[in-house]
Formats: sequence, structure tokens, C-alpha cells
Amino acid sequence: MSVQAYQTAATRSENPRTTEYRLFAQVTRALINVSDKRDDVRALADALDWNRRMWSAFALDCSDDTNQLPESLRASIISLSLFVSKHSSAVIRSGADMDTLIDINRMIMQGLEAQAQIAPEPVAASG
Repeated sequence: MSVQAYQTAATRSENPRTTEYRLFAQVTRALINVSDKRDDVRALADALDWNRRMWSAFALDCSDDTNQLPESLRASIISLSLFVSKHSSAVIRSGADMDTLIDINRMIMQGLEAQAQIAPEPVAASG
């Protein structure tokens, strides 16, 4: 089985919270990897951009009226997205602390991990 086939199968069988957790873990790992190598501006910019794009996607999803999350949670996610965008610019422009972005992602990961544990796993299709 190819890696791509495995990833496709894994994506189909995991619940959405697990998928979101996995994305946060990958992005956060990229931020951690560049946090000590601030002289590699390209890698730093790429990691910050990936994080910003992830948060923007979540904010866009939360702005959709059909999103089933509670309105207060959706508003909080949108606020966090705006903060992440502004703080990412501060990291690039003035060397602001990256730990703030890493800590935010880790807190979200903790919440997603708890939700993934209580969410029912999808039923695999037979055949």
C-alpha cells in the first residue's frame, strides 16, 4: 500500500477532531522547529505562513452560518485567528516571541484531543 493510499484511508476513518488535531500537531511542530533558528528567515516565514493559513481556514469556517459550533466558540476562534495573524507579523517584523503562537496551538490541541476521545469513531464502509 502506498503512503498516499494509507493517508487517504486514515483520513476517511478518523473523526474530524482527530484530523484537526493532526494538522495542529504538524503546524506546531514546524513552529517549534524554526523557533530556535530565527536566522533562517525563509523557514520561519514558511512556518508562520502555514500557521496563519490554518487559522484563517478555521476562521472562515467559523464565519459560515451553517457551522454547528456554538456562536461564542466560533467568535473566539475568529478572534484567535486575528490575533495569530497580527502576532505572526510581529514575529517577522520585530522578533516577537514565537512561544505565544506555539502555546495557543498547544491549548487548542488539548481541547481537540479531549473532544476526539469522546466523539464516536466513524463506521468504516464495508466492501
